Amino acid sequence: MPFVSVGKENSDSIDLYYEDHGTGKPVVLIHGYPLNGASWEKQVSVLLDAGFRVITYDRRGFGNSSKPTAGYNYDTFADDLHKLVSHLKLHDFTLVGFSMGGGEIARYFGKHGSKGIKKAVFIGAVPPFLLKTQDNPEGVGQDVFDGIQKAISTDRYAFFTEFFKNFFNTDTLMGKRVSEETVQACWNLAATSSAKASYDCVPTWHEDFRKDLSRIDVPILVIHGDADRIVPLSASGEKIANSVKGAKLVVISGGPHCITWTHADEVNSALVNFLKS
Repeated sequence: MPFVSVGKENSDSIDLYYEDHGTGKPVVLIHGYPLNGASWEKQVSVLLDAGFRVITYDRRGFGNSSKPTAGYNYDTFADDLHKLVSHLKLHDFTLVGFSMGGGEIARYFGKHGSKGIKKAVFIGAVPPFLLKTQDNPEGVGQDVFDGIQKAISTDRYAFFTEFFKNFFNTDTLMGKRVSEETVQACWNLAATSSAKASYDCVPTWHEDFRKDLSRIDVPILVIHGDADRIVPLSASGEKIANSVKGAKLVVISGGPHCITWTHADEVNSALVNFLKS
């Protein structure tokens, strides 16, 4: 299996697992919490068929990547991504981030600029700023994030069960756009994540990406479901689109958080059209 080393913890190296398939212009897919690169299965085959080189990787703490006890913040995540891009010698590439993956994209621009990047896509992404503050009154209260961390520390497996209900809006979409087996498969992926990563990633969801977004100077596409209960459209997707000049916003009607699965056809159509435009 291919890995790239991004650091060390004591005597062990910190390695990211990645997959690199196809030819053509590179597209790097950055997964959401608490999954891994395998969660892009409905996009990978479509992008390969459309003539793109497709790269997925597992964030530190998740999937087949190393599970260190440090580095769960977006400065480090962006540096990890940059090391992968440098290792693969990518140029003229597109970054596509779902949920937490959108944070990597924003911080990558903030720390490393846009050299080599052709385009970027945010899908149900956490930027620009989810925390409720005096200058962001429509954000989510700190108590909500504290409650999530408490639930994870008490029983993270039980937390994942509840989390995926709103991840897929199972009360309205089960049996229609998502199956019980899919939810179980995602739970299985989540269960393989590091307990430390599961807990420590929560505060990263409300890091402030507003300055990072101001550094984006390439075409971007924002795709977001209007029924997203995890990262609401009004708190994220609409704001990203309004923050970046020339951004294109595609709203998926009835889409929950994980539109990459439940509304894959709509997402893939918008994604491929944007990449080819």
